Amino acid sequence: MNPKVSILIPCYNAEKWIAQAIESALNQTYPYKEVIVVDDGSTDRSLEVIKGFGNSIYWETRENLGGNIARNRLLELSTGEWLQYLDADDYLLLTKIEKQINFLEQVSSIDIIYSPSILEYWETEIVKQEILPISKPHDPWILLALWQLPQTGSPLWKKQALLDVGKWKINQPVCQEHELYLRLLKGGKKFAYFHDYGSVYRQWSESTLCKKDKTLTYQHRSEITDNLESYLKLINELNNERLNAINKSRFDCARIIWLFNRTWAKSIIRKIHESEHDFKLPSSTVSKLYQIIYHYWGFEAAEITAKLKRQVLGLIQYIIKYAKGKF
Repeated sequence: MNPKVSILIPCYNAEKWIAQAIESALNQTYPYKEVIVVDDGSTDRSLEVIKGFGNSIYWETRENLGGNIARNRLLELSTGEWLQYLDADDYLLLTKIEKQINFLEQVSSIDIIYSPSILEYWETEIVKQEILPISKPHDPWILLALWQLPQTGSPLWKKQALLDVGKWKINQPVCQEHELYLRLLKGGKKFAYFHDYGSVYRQWSESTLCKKDKTLTYQHRSEITDNLESYLKLINELNNERLNAINKSRFDCARIIWLFNRTWAKSIIRKIHESEHDFKLPSSTVSKLYQIIYHYWGFEAAEITAKLKRQVLGLIQYIIKYAKGKF
């Protein structure tokens, strides 16, 4: 039998986007579906737009309680075996669900099917798209460590799997899907990679909490990473590839944290070398010069040099631009 899919859309002040999200859900080529929308106390015209879809969707509204509470309410309302979460400012390609459901015939006992996403970046009137790849090996522990498991709209989620691990964590302010991914992995849920992309993740605002408060975001990311490492140690599944992915992620975070909290960044670097004594810098993200300075003089010296290099290159670009304008 063809399984039923519940397409679940939480909405808060997304009047500009919510119609496209709902239309992309209703227009899915997979016929065995339902579309449910929970308006989380919007103060704009979102609810008016939602009501305009009439009986083609089920919807409800309530006071603003937060995204994960809305997602859990959607989970309670759903009647499908599989769930497609869709944020109100994102949308799906027409065959997204059909292709992932058909993929189920190739795998067995799967709880999460995940795929690459399309990032749609809005900057004033310019819209750009790029595919967010998911690198090999498709080990979900490594992908979570590297922050490459995709955004909420990419996977198909088995409803029972989410119920088994306690649903969405209601007091998780940022990194919400990553926290859930970790609990699913710790709960023994099975992940399968499907190569075809079908979800569009729209990035249009800098006002989201994860973008406004970088300290909070990196605190929670660090907690998830530490929890992941501790659990893999506990079950004796922390192999070299997973450990290296964990510390590569820590290194990438430390470089960003350095820009606003140098003490914290240096403590992360110490943790990396305590965890993996022979840690090698990722050659794909740092230059040969950076590697040499890091090896002989350490992280702080390498970052100071990198900053000076950026400043010099920026000055050169400015001079070239000024000279072209003058002559």
